[in-house]
Amino acid sequence: MDLLEREAVLQDLAGHLRAAVNGPGRLALVRGEAGIGKTAVVHHLARLADPNVRVLIGACDPLATPRPLGPLMDLAPRLGRAVRAALSGALAGPCRSDEVFDCLLADLSAYPSLLVLEDIHWADEATMDLLRYLARRLPSVPALVAATYRDDEIGRTHHLTSLLGTLAGYPWVYRHDLAPFSRRAVARLATGHAVDAEQLYRVSAGNPFIVTEVLAAPAEPIPATVREAVAGRLTGLSAAARTVVDVLAVLGRRVSLPLLAGILPAPEEALDEAVACGIVCTDGQVTEFRQELTRLAVLEAVPATYRLQVHQHVLAAMRSGPVAADDLALLADHSEGAGDPTAVLEYAPAAAARAAALGAHQEAAAQYARALRYADRLPPDQQTSLLEGHSRACLLSGRLDEGVASRRTAVRLRRTLGDRLREGENLRWLSCWLWPSGRTAEAGQTGLDAVRVLEGLGPSRELAWAYLNLCQLACYEHEGVAVVAARAAQAIALGERFGDAGVVVQARFHAAAARALSEGCGWGDCEQAVSGAMAQDLPVDAGFMELVMCWFAALQRDAARTTAAVNRAEAHCLDRNLLSYLLCTRAWGSWGLLNRGLWTQAEDAAQDVLSHPGSPPVGRAVALTVLGLVRARQGKAQVSPLLEQAAGLVDTDCLLDTGLGWEARVEAAWLAGDHELVQEEARRGLAALAERTHPWLSGPLACWIRRAGGAPPQVPAAEPYALELAGDWAGAAARWDRLGCPYDAALARLSGDAAALQQALAAFEALGARPAVARTRAVMRTRGVRPVRRGPRAATRANPYGLTNRELDVLKLLYEGLSDAEIAARLYIAPKTAGHHVGAVLAKLGVHTRHEAARKLHPEH
Repeated sequence: MDLLEREAVLQDLAGHLRAAVNGPGRLALVRGEAGIGKTAVVHHLARLADPNVRVLIGACDPLATPRPLGPLMDLAPRLGRAVRAALSGALAGPCRSDEVFDCLLADLSAYPSLLVLEDIHWADEATMDLLRYLARRLPSVPALVAATYRDDEIGRTHHLTSLLGTLAGYPWVYRHDLAPFSRRAVARLATGHAVDAEQLYRVSAGNPFIVTEVLAAPAEPIPATVREAVAGRLTGLSAAARTVVDVLAVLGRRVSLPLLAGILPAPEEALDEAVACGIVCTDGQVTEFRQELTRLAVLEAVPATYRLQVHQHVLAAMRSGPVAADDLALLADHSEGAGDPTAVLEYAPAAAARAAALGAHQEAAAQYARALRYADRLPPDQQTSLLEGHSRACLLSGRLDEGVASRRTAVRLRRTLGDRLREGENLRWLSCWLWPSGRTAEAGQTGLDAVRVLEGLGPSRELAWAYLNLCQLACYEHEGVAVVAARAAQAIALGERFGDAGVVVQARFHAAAARALSEGCGWGDCEQAVSGAMAQDLPVDAGFMELVMCWFAALQRDAARTTAAVNRAEAHCLDRNLLSYLLCTRAWGSWGLLNRGLWTQAEDAAQDVLSHPGSPPVGRAVALTVLGLVRARQGKAQVSPLLEQAAGLVDTDCLLDTGLGWEARVEAAWLAGDHELVQEEARRGLAALAERTHPWLSGPLACWIRRAGGAPPQVPAAEPYALELAGDWAGAAARWDRLGCPYDAALARLSGDAAALQQALAAFEALGARPAVARTRAVMRTRGVRPVRRGPRAATRANPYGLTNRELDVLKLLYEGLSDAEIAARLYIAPKTAGHHVGAVLAKLGVHTRHEAARKLHPEH
């Protein structure tokens, strides 16, 4: 397997190795911070080396007194007799470096070699001289020397700095920097783990070692291995430098040098030492730890009394002058650290409000939570205001349970205070967020309670929003166009009266969405409403509506529309830090991928949603259902537990409303051959939908009854289902083809003639739908249709290696030197899928490296 986000460096190094063994030789310097993956890269390079290349790997050790020529001592058993003899002589008496160097050079001249010297920042003087000696003479030997070092520990006075200066003038010396993992890479690694990928990226700064250790021990706030690694790096610091590191850990993420100087007298020299050890870095007048988790590991070891003193000192210093808005979060942090509740209640709410205004909802939630820890000192109305702010921030940042809990408490306190207006407003907010929690029945009742309270107070902006909430719920619960339109009209009338653009634009959107679902028209009005929200600077409203469009597009099985909606919503939510909306968007996106037949990508997308602890129950239920359906369609085990887990997250109405959960149970029963259960589940679903008019919900259930041999009742059905129910399998299949749903098209063709059955069989085989393949073959046997034996496609037969068209595409991109990620982007597939194709290409070509595979395409090169 390729190392994640290291493909380009590996390709460069592999190119150096190929060029070096054919002469002239080269030196490659691989550099990066501690834990960045230098060892993994050079060891992977060694595994990629041609069998005719001798691989020699030695390392320097972090010893107080380094061993002379330590790396060569490790390599001695694999070196020639002359080198071993010279090394033995050096050990027996005064080191004869020139003899050792000459013998090693002669040894490297005799065999094509890869010589790896790791961690040369710990090298002794003799090893440094060896590198100087070899570097000058490398063009005359068939060898690549690859040396790794930590560039974050190389200061102006480090002995390696002089060597690097010497090497700067040699054109056969190449430098390769290893960068931290990107957000995308961290998220990919976090897939399948119950961790917040964004939080992991923040605390690790993309450092591979820290990412890996956190994923290996997700329950530990600071993994023991990280704690020990940090402690080890601090042991060599002087007392003054250790004090600087401790103070920086207490002060927070980014510390100005004037602030540090205000606490510690003349910290410059000690700070330079701390920077040289690689644990902190400076950027202009600001100093910070390279990784937040490293800071937390240091902070954990700082005595509590000392922490208190530093916080008190900083708080006093920062309060002595004007307070800038950018300093509010720091002041809140130092206030709590200093044990000053009054100061916390002064700065934390202000910091939370500023963060919320900037769209930093996670930071706002954390600051509100900080203030609430001391809120018993405040009057009830101020406590309630904090709870309301905390709830909103939590709900937008993926902390749904906390947000709902705070909102429930706010409802109770407002009722106790006799504040009926705010009580009604809090009931409306509570109703809004109970729906994504999967509690649709409670959401509906709470929404009605909000309207009842607010209508008793007369017309108001708050009542407009309460009417809008009922309009939204009617749309999501598919109560029909007329009901949604009536609710929308109430909201629009009050929204216009009180000049609330958000109410008006959302009410019009939901009325249009209800028409789109029930009547097939209105999508353009939905698009216009989203554009209107953006034009009126309503980014949260726009993000919410874009999320709903993802759901409804997936529900209508429109592949192109779903893809466009998901891409737009994802970009919007990422830009505005709307985490809850983003996670739900990705859940609907996984369903869209399932509809398109991209089952591997659908599985990956669903796992991304499930791996995030902030995913709302509705999003988790959809993702679990997608996983269950993928497994069911592929004929794998453990389908029922996934579907049951999804059903347990939400109530029965929500399972029906989403349009996927109930139908998945029916399909799984059909794939298992249980026609009785198919009809039982489908009829139960139709009975629950009796008072709703949604053709995309009732249509598929009726079709499953028909496919299981039953007589479905007359129910509203969307076009492809209606065509199948009317016996027009060809029209249904054609409609599914236009929508971009190959699996559904194949299901419709099961009712067709011999040619249709052959087409369905081919589609199911291409998708890897083993149970459907078996069902299709059984139908063909019953009807006396013999399946056409399909050998490789003509293009595959014509290729001497048996590559498919897609594999040929991949081979051509390998020739261009592209990584898996770049191949994925070029072919519009997932990186994981690209990796599978690369592996298949290598296996069919009978080669071990990407370069060898590329040479098969154009042997003359």
